[in-house]
Amino acid sequence: MTNIVYAEKEEVAVKNNNKQNKQAVGSAYIVLPAYNEEECLHNLLKRIASIQQECSISLKVLVVDDGSSDKTASIVKKGVQSLDLRLISHERNLGLGQAVQTGIKEALTLASEDDIVVIMDADDTHDVALIDLMRAKIEKGVDIVIASRFVDGGDDSSAPQFRRFLSRGAKFLFRALLPLNGINDFTSGYRAYNVSLLKKASLHWGERLVEEQGFACMVELLLKLRHWSPEIDEVPLYLRYDRKLGMSKLKLKRTILQYIKLALRDILSPAPRRL
Repeated sequence: MTNIVYAEKEEVAVKNNNKQNKQAVGSAYIVLPAYNEEECLHNLLKRIASIQQECSISLKVLVVDDGSSDKTASIVKKGVQSLDLRLISHERNLGLGQAVQTGIKEALTLASEDDIVVIMDADDTHDVALIDLMRAKIEKGVDIVIASRFVDGGDDSSAPQFRRFLSRGAKFLFRALLPLNGINDFTSGYRAYNVSLLKKASLHWGERLVEEQGFACMVELLLKLRHWSPEIDEVPLYLRYDRKLGMSKLKLKRTILQYIKLALRDILSPAPRRL
C-alpha cells in the first residue's frame, strides 16, 4: 500500500515562490527514491530549495520512502522552507526499481506536457545545479538527459573502487551488446526526462515500465524508452560521494548478475509490437 503525505509547513511561501516562476515554461518534478537516508536527505532538500530562485522552472520534490526504518519520512513531513515537497510511502521495502516506478507514476499524474521529470539519488551525491542545465537541453528538443561521470568534466574519483569498477564494467557491457549509441553512462541514477516520452512509455508498459528491483532498473528504463527513438544527451556529473554519510546499499555480485540478465533478456526479447 502506498501513502501520500504533503509537507504542511511553508504553504504560503511555496505559493509565493511559484508566482515568481510565471515565465517558466514548466516545472521539474524531482523524484527521490529514499531508503534509510535520514543522514543525507535533509542536506539534499536544502540544496534543492537553495537553487529554486536561480532556476527558470519551478521545482517540485517527490520523495519515495521505500519502507525506511529511520527518520526519512519524518524529515520530509517536517518540510523545508520554500520547497514544494511531497512524501510517498511504501509500507515495506520494495527495492529501488519499485521506488522509481512509484515516483514516475506519481509525477505523471501531476505533470503537464511541458514539464520534466528528474530522478536523482537521495544520498546528496548529485549536483542539484545540473537540473537547470538539463531543463535547457530538453527545451531544445532532447528527450533524456543523463548526468554522466564519463564525459569531459565528469568525475567519480570520490566513489569506492568497487562502485567505479561496476559502473565501468556496465558501460562496456551495454555499449558492446545493446543498441544504444552515444551513451557513456548507462547506470547513472541522475537523469531528466521529457514528460511526454514518459507518458507514452507508461501508457504502453503500465506497471511493467520498471520491473528490475535493484540498480539495474536505470538501465532497464533506458532500454524500454529507446523504442520511441528518443534523443539522448549527457551533461558532466562531478559525483560527490564524499558527502554520502550512510552505508552503500549496492550489492556488487547481485548487481552484476542483474546487469548480465538484463542485457541477455533485452537481446532475446522481441521489440514491442504496438507503440
